[in-house]
Amino acid sequence: MNIVKDKLIGFTVFSGSRELGAADITLPDIEYMSDTMKGAGINGEVDMPTKGMVGKLGIKIEWRTINSDITDLSAPKAHDLEFRGAQQSYESGMGELRTESVRVFVRAVPKKTNLGKFSQSNTTGSSNEMECVYFKMDIDGITKIEIDKFARVCNINGFDFYADVREALGL
Repeated sequence: MNIVKDKLIGFTVFSGSRELGAADITLPDIEYMSDTMKGAGINGEVDMPTKGMVGKLGIKIEWRTINSDITDLSAPKAHDLEFRGAQQSYESGMGELRTESVRVFVRAVPKKTNLGKFSQSNTTGSSNEMECVYFKMDIDGITKIEIDKFARVCNINGFDFYADVREALGL
């Protein structure tokens, strides 16, 4: 079976049970915190990641117009958001197009609100930039990534890379 991943067919944005307006989402980069290791026994330097420690998880929501969603997400508190997507793939053996679900759950706090600009017959380019304190991504109902900054969880493909650290700390 040869499955070719194709594209995101469509997606929706939810805050609780309320569907938000038309937007584009930039998901966070997952970058491990690191420090330079050098000294005896090492030929040069290695930028060594710290197990389970993840840097900033910023998301950006770009709106077509100024609307109440942009102002709601500007409130200085945590916001629970869900991005639900449908992805298409092509299964070449059967010659079929298939659909898989992708769901991203975040708890995020606002960092920046860009109200955009007024330009006739154009979008305003308004946006919210937020920092995720919790991030979870499921593909077809299976959790692939779960990062919880305050609960000290770094779960990638079903393995919690921070579990033994929590145990060593007596947590």
